[in-house]
Amino acid sequence: MATQTTLSSASASSVDPAEIAKFSKLSDEWWDPRGKMAPLHKINPLRLTYIRDAACRKFERNVKSLSCLSGLRLLDIGCGAGLLCEPFTRLGAQVIGIDPSATNISAAKLHADKGHLSIDYRCT
Repeated sequence: MATQTTLSSASASSVDPAEIAKFSKLSDEWWDPRGKMAPLHKINPLRLTYIRDAACRKFERNVKSLSCLSGLRLLDIGCGAGLLCEPFTRLGAQVIGIDPSATNISAAKLHADKGHLSIDYRCT
C-alpha cells in the first residue's frame, strides 16, 4: 500500500539554514570574478548560452538579437546576488530572482541598481 506525504511550508522545508548562512557570508564577493565565486563566473557563460539558446529555439527567437528574450518572463530560483538575472534582463527578459538569503537579495538589488537594471528580487 502506497502512502502519500504532503509537505507544507510550516512542517518541512528544502532550505538548509547552514547553506543560507554560508552563501550569505559571500554576499560581498558574488560579483568578484577572482574571488570565492570564481568557479561560478567561469561556468556562467555556458549556462547563459545554454538557457538563452534553448529559450530562443522554444519561442522561435533570433538568438543573435540583443533583445532575443524580450517579452519573456524568467524566474531564477536561488538567484544569489543575481549573476544570471542581470544578463537575462539585458537580453530583454522580465526577470524575477528569488533567494532565501536577505543578504544576497540586498547585494543583488545594489548591483542591479548600479547597472540601472529593473529586476524583481524577492527574499523567500
